[in-house]
Amino acid sequence: MSKFGGSLLGVSLLLTVLLAAATTAAEYYNYGSALDKTFWFFEAQRSGKLPATLRVKWRGHSGLKDGLAQGVSLEGGYYDAGDHVKFGLPMAFSVTMLSWAAVDNRKELSGLNQLQQTLWSIRWGTDYFIKAHPQPNVLWGQVGDGQSDHYCWQRAEDMTTSRTAYKLDQYHPGSDLAGETAAAFAAASLAFKPYNSSYSTILLSHAKELFSFADKYRGLYTDSIRNAKAFYMSSGCSDELLWAAAWLHRATGDQYYLKYTIDNAGYMGGTGWGMKEFSWDNKYAGVQVLLSKYQMKADYFACACLKKNGGYNIQTTPGGLMYAREWNNLQYSSAAAFLLAVYSDYLSAANAKLNCPDGSVQPQALLDFARSQADYILGKNRQGMSYLESDWNVREYIIPRRSLVTIHTHSWIWTKISEFTIEALQSRQSFVQRSSVSCVQGFDSWYTRSQADPNVIYGALVGGPDQNDNYSDDRTNYEQSEPTLSGTAPLVGLFAKLSVGSYGGGYSKPYQTTKQPATSYKATPTTYTPKQSGAPIEFLHSITANWMAGNTRYYRHKVIIKNSSQKQISDLKLKIEDLSGPIWGLIPTGQKNTYQLPRWQKILRAEQTHDFVYVQGGPQAKVSVLSYY
Repeated sequence: MSKFGGSLLGVSLLLTVLLAAATTAAEYYNYGSALDKTFWFFEAQRSGKLPATLRVKWRGHSGLKDGLAQGVSLEGGYYDAGDHVKFGLPMAFSVTMLSWAAVDNRKELSGLNQLQQTLWSIRWGTDYFIKAHPQPNVLWGQVGDGQSDHYCWQRAEDMTTSRTAYKLDQYHPGSDLAGETAAAFAAASLAFKPYNSSYSTILLSHAKELFSFADKYRGLYTDSIRNAKAFYMSSGCSDELLWAAAWLHRATGDQYYLKYTIDNAGYMGGTGWGMKEFSWDNKYAGVQVLLSKYQMKADYFACACLKKNGGYNIQTTPGGLMYAREWNNLQYSSAAAFLLAVYSDYLSAANAKLNCPDGSVQPQALLDFARSQADYILGKNRQGMSYLESDWNVREYIIPRRSLVTIHTHSWIWTKISEFTIEALQSRQSFVQRSSVSCVQGFDSWYTRSQADPNVIYGALVGGPDQNDNYSDDRTNYEQSEPTLSGTAPLVGLFAKLSVGSYGGGYSKPYQTTKQPATSYKATPTTYTPKQSGAPIEFLHSITANWMAGNTRYYRHKVIIKNSSQKQISDLKLKIEDLSGPIWGLIPTGQKNTYQLPRWQKILRAEQTHDFVYVQGGPQAKVSVLSYY
C-alpha cells in the first residue's frame, strides 16, 4: 500500500450492485457487533502457522519460510492489506492502536467479552516483532517485495513471489520504524501487565532497546529499506521518537523518557506544530493527547476536527466524513475518531473543557464527533452503505482480495480470491473451496471478473468514498476499495467506547435521513411453536429501506429470529419461500428453499436473537420453521 493508503493493485470490495440508490431509514448501529467483526479481519490477515481455532476457515498456513533465506525466522505477523507484504511501519502502528484500546478501554472490552480477542490480536503482532528484533541494534522491518507481489493475484497460501526480508541496523538506520515498533512494544507491555507480567517484561525490554537504537542511529527507514518507499514513504522520524518516549514513560514511569520528550519536543515539533491528522505516518497529535503537557496543541487537533479552530479546520465531505486524503481516506477518519474519543475521556477525567478559538465546548462534543465518524462508516452516509464488511450491513458487499489475492491487492488474505469459499453469510456456497491459482491466472480469471469473490473478509474497513461522498466499487479502484490494518485497528477502541458509553446498549441513536423518505411499514411479529418441543420461535419482520433501480422498487427486509423459550435450541432449519433476491445471515443447506444459521451461530440460547437480511422487489418472502433440536 502506498503512503496515502492504497496498494498498486488495491483490494476491491465487490458490493452487491443490486442495491443502487441511497437508502433511507432509521437505523441502529450495533457497535458491539462491529467490534467483533474487526477481530475477524485481523484473523484473516494473519501470516504464519494458523491455530485450529481460527474462525476464518478459508485461510490456511502461509509464509512459513519467511526470513529463512536470511538466516532468521520471521514467520507470523500480519499482511498489510490486499497484498502479502509484511510492512513494518503500518503493522507496528496497528499494534500500538490495538494496545491503546486494551489499556484505555479495558473495562469496556471486558464487559463485551472481547478483551481476550484484543490481546490475541496484539500478541500475534508482538510475537512477530520479537522475532524481528533478534539483537539490540537490528530490526527486520519488512518481508516481501511490494513490486512483485502486486503483479501477482494469488492466495497467500500459494504465493510464488519474492519473500525477501529487509532489516535495519546501525549502518542502515530507520528511527521512524524502530521508534514506532518501540511504541508498540511499550503499549503492549501495558496491555499484558495485569494478565501476563513475564511477557509484559519481555515486551518492555524490547521497547527500551529499540528506542535506544532509534535515537542513537538516526535516519528514515525508507532510505534503508527502499522497497517500502513506493508504498509507505515516511515523512520524518521525529514524531515516532517522541511517540515512543511518551509510551515508554507511561509504561515505566521513568522520568528519563518524560524529560526526553520535553527537552526535544520543541525542535522535533511535538509542541510547536498544530496537527490536523493522526495516522501511521504522523503521530504528533497522538503524542499531544498522550501527554497532558501538550494539551494546547492537542486542543488544536480537536478544535480543528470540530471546526472551531478559527478557520484552520479539517475538511469534511457533504455527508460529514473527515476527509484527509484521496487514497484510503477512511484510515484517517477512523484514527482521528479513536483519538478524539480518548481525548474526550482525558478531558472528562480532568473535569476540563475544550478551549477552541471559536469557543469552549464540553468533552462530549468530541465523543459526538467520533460517533458521527463511526456511524458514517457503518451506514449513515449518502450511499446508505456500510464501509465495514459485516453480515448486518445496511448494504451488503463482498470483499475480494488482490492477489487473487485479493482480489484486490494487497494480497488479501481474505479474498485472495481464488480462494476458497467462505462459510459466511454472504457466501453462496456451504463448503470451502481451496484451489491453487498461479500468478498470471489470478489476473486472467479473477481480476476482471464481474462476479463477487467466494470469500468474505469480515471487519475489513475499505478506503472509502471521495470528497463528495461518492464510492465506486471496482477492483481496479483500489484507492477506495482496499482495506488496511492501519484503517481497521483504531476501530477496536472506538467501537468499544461507543458500545458501552453514553449511548448505552451497544447501539447508536437512530437517525432519519430526509433525502428520500422510506415507506413506512409496521413490524409485525409472528410466533411459530413447533409441536415437537413447545418452544416458541418468534420472527420480527421489518422493512428498513427501499429504493428505485430502473423501474423496480427494491426493499431491504430484516428478519429477527428470537428464541422466546427458556432453553437453548440448535440446528435450526428454516424454509423461505417466494425469495427472489440475495440473502445474508443464513446459509443454504442444499435443499430447496431451506436455510440454516451460520456455523458460528449453531445454538440460540434462551431469549437470544439472530438477524438475517434479504433484498427483493415485491412482497416479502414467507419464512417458517422446518426443524430444530
